[in-house]
Amino acid sequence: MSRKPAKERRRVLAAAQDFWQLPDDELEQLLVLTHEADRVELKLTVPAPAHDATCAALGVDFARVPAQRVYYLDTEDRTLHRHGVVVRVRSTERKPGDSVIKLRPVSPDGIPAALRQSKQFVVEVDGMPGSYVFSGALKFRLGHHDVERAMAQRRPLRELFSKPQQRLLAARLPERVVIDDLVILGPVDVCRSKLVPDGLDHALLVEQWTFPDSSRILELSTRCPPDATLRVAAQLAAVLRAHGVDLTGPQQTKTRAALDFFSP
Repeated sequence: MSRKPAKERRRVLAAAQDFWQLPDDELEQLLVLTHEADRVELKLTVPAPAHDATCAALGVDFARVPAQRVYYLDTEDRTLHRHGVVVRVRSTERKPGDSVIKLRPVSPDGIPAALRQSKQFVVEVDGMPGSYVFSGALKFRLGHHDVERAMAQRRPLRELFSKPQQRLLAARLPERVVIDDLVILGPVDVCRSKLVPDGLDHALLVEQWTFPDSSRILELSTRCPPDATLRVAAQLAAVLRAHGVDLTGPQQTKTRAALDFFSP
């Protein structure tokens, strides 16, 4: 039997580790887990001092992209987030808005069969250097001004969610709390730009989140099928390093940063 396949896999594993930065046994566990997912999202947070240089190197100009506003909903004491539930709504200039309920982390075998079989429910492995998490998201497309009207309290919050989303959320709300009781956290102003840099088979999404105090998060991400996880991770690491992006800086999720910012 030829040793080339084994050697090639070791080469790709080593290249992918440049992105993942995980112990070998954890990376192997991750690869097993991806078989339970619909897709894998690889993401990286860029250190604040490098934001401008990174955007310039990638040729990103946020001045020409539609503006977005992101809001999170939770109880006053952040019960939902503490129990692995993220509720987010988003409005986009000149485009329809959307809402999503995300379960993160979630065990693959802990997802109800009816929910797992829903075409609207997407199971994903979210990964960044040094960590990953299994999550599931139920998304709903809204009208052009639905989010703004609800935020201005001219519509009940529950109208931003589909019936399946409402059932999923109601089962996880504290006793005697309904969707309309949730606290609005935000907004965060968001700009998003997509490009396909040389050396990467999938689109690279560049997101800039600007908080009310003008502090910012810059995140780079790409999505791929589970069976392409190693190859795309290796490509992503090589492309980012070629553009001067540091893969070893501290990482944070946008959701956690937003909830921390708006917490009392």
